[in-house]
Amino acid sequence: MKINEHYTEIGNNYLFAEVAKKVREYKAKNPDKTVISLGIGDITQPVAPAVIEAIHRATDEMADARTLRGYAPDYGYDFLVQAILKHEFIDRGILVEEDEIIISDGAKSDTGNIGDIIGQENTVAITDPAYPVYVDTNLMTGRKIELLPCMPSNGFVPPFPKRSADVIYLCYPNNPTGTVLTRDQMKPWVDYAIRNNSLILFDAAYEAFISQPDVPHSIFEIEGARQVAIEFRSFSKTAGFTGLRCGYTVVPKEIKAKTSKGETISLNALWKRRQSTKFNGTAYIVQRGAEAVYSPDGQRQTRSAIEYYMVNAKIIKTALESLGLTCYGGVNAPYIWCQTPDRMTSWEFFDLLLNKIQVVGTPGSGFGSAGEGFFRFTAFGNRESTVEATERIKTLF
Repeated sequence: MKINEHYTEIGNNYLFAEVAKKVREYKAKNPDKTVISLGIGDITQPVAPAVIEAIHRATDEMADARTLRGYAPDYGYDFLVQAILKHEFIDRGILVEEDEIIISDGAKSDTGNIGDIIGQENTVAITDPAYPVYVDTNLMTGRKIELLPCMPSNGFVPPFPKRSADVIYLCYPNNPTGTVLTRDQMKPWVDYAIRNNSLILFDAAYEAFISQPDVPHSIFEIEGARQVAIEFRSFSKTAGFTGLRCGYTVVPKEIKAKTSKGETISLNALWKRRQSTKFNGTAYIVQRGAEAVYSPDGQRQTRSAIEYYMVNAKIIKTALESLGLTCYGGVNAPYIWCQTPDRMTSWEFFDLLLNKIQVVGTPGSGFGSAGEGFFRFTAFGNRESTVEATERIKTLF
C-alpha cells in the first residue's frame, strides 16, 4: 500500500499537541513549579446544572427497556433540531429550515469533514492566521490554498483573494485573533461569493460571546448568504460541551453545485449522504443535554458562564495593555491577541513565559505565518488562576 503523501505536508504535530508536549516536558523537569495555562480554549466552569440534570434523566432512560435509545437519527433528534431552530434562528428573525440543521459531534469535526464533499481541484482561500484545522485538512487532500493575511494594517479584515477562490473559510468571532466583522464588512464577502460562484464555510463557534449589536451572530443575517454559505455551530464554548461533544452544521437547500457532467446537485443532500455513511450520530444523552441549553434555566446558566469568561478576558487584556502591549479581541470573543514585546518571535515569547513565570499561552505563528509576532491568551481559565497569571506577567516588565 501507499500512504496519502499530502499528510507529510502538515508537520508531525498539531499545534496544541506541540504546546502540550512542551508543557509536559517542562513539568517533568520542574515538578515543584505550578504552571498556569491561558493556552488551550478548554472550559473550567462546570457544565450548567440544567444540562447535567437533563443528561442524568436521559441516562436513566437508557437503563429502562421501554425508554432505551440505540443509534441516533443520522441528522439529529427532532427535539434538539426544533430547539435550535427556534432559539438560534426563528427568534432572531433568521430564515433557516428544519431539514437544513444537521447535528454532529462538534464544529471541529464538521469544518474538517466538509472537505469530503468538496472536489480536490477547488482552490481554497483561508484567512491567516486561522484555526489550524482549516489549513491542515485541505493540505491533507492536496488542494491549492491562498492565505488571506489579517493584520493590524488592514484592521484584521481579510482582503479578497488574488485569484478567484472556489471555497472560502471565514471564522467570526475569530479564533485566534478575537476580532469580528460587522454586517457591513461581511456583506461584501457574500456578494463576492455570489459573483464568483464560491462557497463560504462560516465558522460561528463563538457567536454566543458577541456583545456588540452591529456584529452578526449568523452569516444568514446577510442578504444572499443562503445561496453561498454553510454555517458551523458548536456547544463546546457556548455551553461547556468540550468533553460532551455536540455541534451542528446548517446547509441551506439553495446551495447547488455542478458535477463534471454538468448535473446540478444539492450540497444539503450531499452532506447528509456523507454523514449517514461516515457518522453514527451524537449520543442521545448528549443531545438531551444540548436541548436543555435552551431551557430558561439553561439559558441563564450558560449565559452566566460566558459572562464569567468575558470578565477574565477583560482582566487579561487590561493587564497586558497596562504593560504597554498592543492587544486585540477580548470584547466579542474569549481570546486576546497580543503583539509580542521587543520583536520576539511567538515561540520565543512562549518559552519566556513558560520558563520564567510558568504561564502558558499559544504562539501566534502556530495559526499561520501572519500570526508571527503575536500570541493568543484564552479567557477560559478560572478567575484565581487568571489573576495570578497576569500578576506573574507583570513581573517580566
